[in-house]
Amino acid sequence: MATSAVSLSTPFKGSWGTTSMVDEDCAMLVKSSVHRTRVGVGKPTRSQPMMKNVNEGKGLFAPIVVVTRDIVGKKRFNQLRGKAIALHSQVITEFCKSIGADAKQRQGLIRLAKKNGERLGFLA
Repeated sequence: MATSAVSLSTPFKGSWGTTSMVDEDCAMLVKSSVHRTRVGVGKPTRSQPMMKNVNEGKGLFAPIVVVTRDIVGKKRFNQLRGKAIALHSQVITEFCKSIGADAKQRQGLIRLAKKNGERLGFLA
């Protein structure tokens, strides 16, 4: 098999280890142009998360929930609410076990319970 040498012509003259005055001038030109031109890319704006409950005042039981929260205090009320939600989830889980529903159906029932709680005002 015969090999032939291919000659490539490049504008590069010299070695990688040395720099010439032209190279330094080009580097200075590139650095100065980079610092002068700025691309106007700003940070993307992101809406702040709402800390307020969107269900406030909606639903049949919302007024009772709001008054109870004001009397008991937010911290204690949220603890009680968490316990009630956990107990309700356990009841749903036991029901699903008794009828032979799988985990996906159980999760769907828990989501349905949450939506119903929102509509009725329990999550106000």
